[in-house]
Amino acid sequence: MFEVVDLSRKLPKSDYQRVLPDLQLRLWELQRTCWEASIPSIWAFDGWDASGKGPCIRRLTARLEPRGFELHHVTDKARTHELDLPWMWRFWQEIPRRGQVAIFDRSWNRRLLVERVEHRIDELEWRRKLRDIGDFERMLADDGYVLVKFFLHISRKEQLKRYEKWKKDPADSWKSLEGGWQKPTHYDDHLAAAEDLLQNTELLNSPWTIVPATDHRLVLVQVLETLIDRLQTALVDRGVAFGSPREESPESDDPGEGTGS
Repeated sequence: MFEVVDLSRKLPKSDYQRVLPDLQLRLWELQRTCWEASIPSIWAFDGWDASGKGPCIRRLTARLEPRGFELHHVTDKARTHELDLPWMWRFWQEIPRRGQVAIFDRSWNRRLLVERVEHRIDELEWRRKLRDIGDFERMLADDGYVLVKFFLHISRKEQLKRYEKWKKDPADSWKSLEGGWQKPTHYDDHLAAAEDLLQNTELLNSPWTIVPATDHRLVLVQVLETLIDRLQTALVDRGVAFGSPREESPESDDPGEGTGS
């Protein structure tokens, strides 16, 4: 899956500034329409440490209706009181209500990937948890949820460059410690594990979108286009009418740039 991703792709700033306002406005309209039609959705962001998940989510949500979504960051390791519960319990707790959006900055897929690369899980348990993920996602899709999964992909060289940038910035140096499991020196091992994970969790109703994340402008535009396409398809499938963006939508502009976790 990763071998076909062109990590050299970039989006010129002029093109970015031209298309961004319309895309933000369209997603806002679709969010409102899904809210009124009681269509819930889950947007899951996974990917390499330093691939820019956090900044992408920040720019994405800056033009959404804030009452219509919740952002969740579920830690890789279960807390003490969660150890006696089913491992997917932590994610079931954050499933959105009808019409709402739940955004996951790292999802259940990340949890399984971390356990494998840290050798905290054997092959039998790995397969069982893959089955759990499939059951979880199919159950939600069958119940009318729209699942959109992103994996932000960068090269070893780009990840190392961003790690070095973090280390030099006191405000970001903690990120290189948090992301220690994905040290660039072990990039190939993690890439193979991620490839295996994505292939085994690529489902008809919850496919993966692998986003080349070298250029932050391209990331945001591809994420917006994917969400717009998936939400429009869900509305059409349910026979819900939707039209042009509403005049009362908030003024659109670029809420910021940068790279991050």
